[in-house]
Amino acid sequence: MKGKILVVDDNKSVLTALEMLLQSEFKEVYTLKDPGNLISTIRQNQIDAVLLDMNFKAGINTGNEGIHWLKQICETDPTISVVLITAYGDVELAVKAVKEGAFDFILKPWDNAKLISTLHAALKLRTSKLENKGLREKTKSLAQEITPPERTIIGQSACMKNVFEIIKKVAVTDANILLTGENGTGKEVIAREIHRLSVRNKEIMVCVDMGAISETLFESELFGHMKGAFTDAKEDRAGKFETANKGTLFLDEIGNLTIGLQAKILAALQNRSVTRIGSNIPFRMDIRLISATNKDLQTMIANGLFREDLLYRINTITIEIPPLRERGSDILMLAEFYLNKFGSKYNKPSLEIGQKAKQRLMNYPWPGNVRELQHCIERAVILADKDEIDESNLALSSNTQLSSSLSFQTLEEMEKQMILASIEKENGNMSAVAKNLGITRPTLYNKLKRYRI
Repeated sequence: MKGKILVVDDNKSVLTALEMLLQSEFKEVYTLKDPGNLISTIRQNQIDAVLLDMNFKAGINTGNEGIHWLKQICETDPTISVVLITAYGDVELAVKAVKEGAFDFILKPWDNAKLISTLHAALKLRTSKLENKGLREKTKSLAQEITPPERTIIGQSACMKNVFEIIKKVAVTDANILLTGENGTGKEVIAREIHRLSVRNKEIMVCVDMGAISETLFESELFGHMKGAFTDAKEDRAGKFETANKGTLFLDEIGNLTIGLQAKILAALQNRSVTRIGSNIPFRMDIRLISATNKDLQTMIANGLFREDLLYRINTITIEIPPLRERGSDILMLAEFYLNKFGSKYNKPSLEIGQKAKQRLMNYPWPGNVRELQHCIERAVILADKDEIDESNLALSSNTQLSSSLSFQTLEEMEKQMILASIEKENGNMSAVAKNLGITRPTLYNKLKRYRI
């Protein structure tokens, strides 16, 4: 007793007979003598299947009216199943209508059991189409969630304008790109912008934090596995390379990979294929590769820590992302952007940044770059108890002292000191530490292990 059926026929006795026959089989049965109201009836009642006569004008048996209304239904909602009612001599017309999108046709006089069976099959097709439509919409929504369509890069400084120009030139190609720069400069944002401007922007961009993947799970995560390939492999699973097929694969923190794992990535890139664990069938992949690192890969190569042949594979184009301290007035532009964002989030839309606070923002060296600025403004919005954010809300004094003491340290040493300072501040709460630093807990633990903290 599921489904809403609409019967359209100019013969009143036919409508009465069909209504009596079908009302015990389906949820609701609607009848129309004039097809002029067909589309409005469909829209108002969410019809699932239409039983449609092919001829409505007396003496005319061309079937053109039926074809016309069939097309109108398909244009209104292509998931609706249409079953045609036709006379024996109009079989060729009915076959033509099926080619135009009709589900099936019924000959007059009809067989009751066959008619009911045909309509049940039509409803199953309608359900299947709706499920597929929902899946497509969900997939599209997921793709937009993974790869936001809007532009999120903010900046008008000369160094950022240079970055924008390079992005425009390389985005339309399929060249592999290496993004370099300090932590927190926005390398993932740049990667997303490259994907958005590329010919692959209708596909998804898959992001992989290489520093967060353990060696034991590396192959499974990147290349996938078959059910039963190892103890916890309870089902087949595609790896990141397969998932990113036709789209963009972003490998963040690629400089954190061990030499052994670098060799596996290199083999996949050279062969343009991956093989799941437990399978011997290679999967041919078509991806746009973007990698990122905050490390000096040339120095790592000299020290035997990074493969030179892998670097050649990933850096057809290298884009250096400038640190925030070199971007001048971009600091205030970004601060205003985050002020609006968090002001709306925390219901403080009238907040403004005071003049002294702006000066403080401009003079601060921002060792954590854009990520640190984002957290700074969010914290200031939360703490502000009036309509203007002042210096005290920014809470940058301790960070200034820290950045001054680190002015001649390496990035690794600076990162280690920032982690130690955050651990002390949060009394060892690793979730809070990871949130403050803008990284995941697995990435934090990997860094703790690397720096022997």
